[in-house]
Amino acid sequence: MPETASTARVPVALLPSLAPLLHEWLPRQRWFAGKGRPVIGFSLVSATELLPLDSTGPGLLHLMVCVRQPGLTPEETAASGDCYQLLLGVREALPPQLAPALIGRVTEGPLAGRTVYEGLRDPRLAALLLERLRTPGPLGTLRFARTVPIPDGLAPRVLDAEQSNSSLVYGDSYILKVFRRVYAGANPDLELPLALARAGCARVPAPVAWYETDTDKPEASTLGVLQPFLRGSQDGWQLALDALAAGREFTAEARALGRATAEVHTVLAEALPTVTLGRVQTEHLAVAMGRRLDAAAQAVPALLPYVPGLRAAFEAVGGLSGGGDGLWRAQRIHGDLHLGQTLRTPDGDWSVIDFEGEPAKPLAERRRPQPPVRDVAGMLRSFDYAARSHRPWNDPWAERCRDAYCAGYAEASGTDPREEAALLRAYETDKAVYEVLYEARHRPDWLPVPMAAIRRLAGQPTQPTP
Repeated sequence: MPETASTARVPVALLPSLAPLLHEWLPRQRWFAGKGRPVIGFSLVSATELLPLDSTGPGLLHLMVCVRQPGLTPEETAASGDCYQLLLGVREALPPQLAPALIGRVTEGPLAGRTVYEGLRDPRLAALLLERLRTPGPLGTLRFARTVPIPDGLAPRVLDAEQSNSSLVYGDSYILKVFRRVYAGANPDLELPLALARAGCARVPAPVAWYETDTDKPEASTLGVLQPFLRGSQDGWQLALDALAAGREFTAEARALGRATAEVHTVLAEALPTVTLGRVQTEHLAVAMGRRLDAAAQAVPALLPYVPGLRAAFEAVGGLSGGGDGLWRAQRIHGDLHLGQTLRTPDGDWSVIDFEGEPAKPLAERRRPQPPVRDVAGMLRSFDYAARSHRPWNDPWAERCRDAYCAGYAEASGTDPREEAALLRAYETDKAVYEVLYEARHRPDWLPVPMAAIRRLAGQPTQPTP
């Protein structure tokens, strides 16, 4: 992000006057990544009035704010990506229907006596954001762009299911994802769907419009992306759970998902640069996996008995020079693929969504070419999660889905991911280790789910199904 603040018609004293309110409100938001550590200050990156604050009606203020927390210098804070996009509504008084959006009343500074609230919750302000996307060009510190005309008059509503971002649906025609935590550079959730759309891939909803920072740097920071809203679609996770509950097989769907994944990978490899990973790069990959294992085992002692077997999966990759041609192929991939990142449309086709990657990882890492089997490993773990979220646990169901998914992938790509067994096992192990750490911290009741995979991947007998 830019190191100095850039403002448009916004007084310098604005942020200090808002800071007391943000100290209380920001850590409570689901998309705030710094939970568990106190907020010790803020710095303003940019500010733009999307709707003037001096009008008699509501105003809309766009802020980019870096959050300072203990243990990081301001430079490290900027580098870590602890910069957040805020869309603040400003009114003299908040109507009752907007009470849940309240941030607080400002007591001093340029907004003294006025009420500040979450602007996306205000239909009038949310509609204004779509209007800005309909008219491309710069506005203050922002720049708006679109690929096709967008109709007006679409009523907005907020989706409450988002975790790391915020999403608005407009008239059941479009969905706008607003990236809350912002990094310098293009977000993969814009970059990859644009590349796929330009290459003619129909598996991914094509971006209709977006907005970003208006900067003289080589790459702007992506702030929001508008895409078609796939009405009537069902996500793969819920479909899998429904099949389990009804005692139905899911192999046909899994096979079709494998084909869809392979089609996306094939187009990405054609549209964007690819690289090859030799021995040195592969060793670095294995070492990084081993470090994550060590850190997780320190945090979750239940992992300790399995560390030698899990480490063997990583060492098997580190000791290899690559696939059949002596090298591992790496390309742009989804980066966080699982059943919840897929949608089946009413006509039965599968779409892949949410190309942002793992939001907690640095943007440069998420944009790095990686072996396609990493995505495959993520989906295999997702089938396992679905089977183990059902009672009784249904491991054979998951195994059949895993085989069908890989078979479908092979049909569409000509390469069966199971042929890269060592690399696939390493990525699946790395994912399971991450899951153990996540569940131990956030959902302890779910810890047995990844631990069952840990025992399998470590080469130890599976415990009886509860």
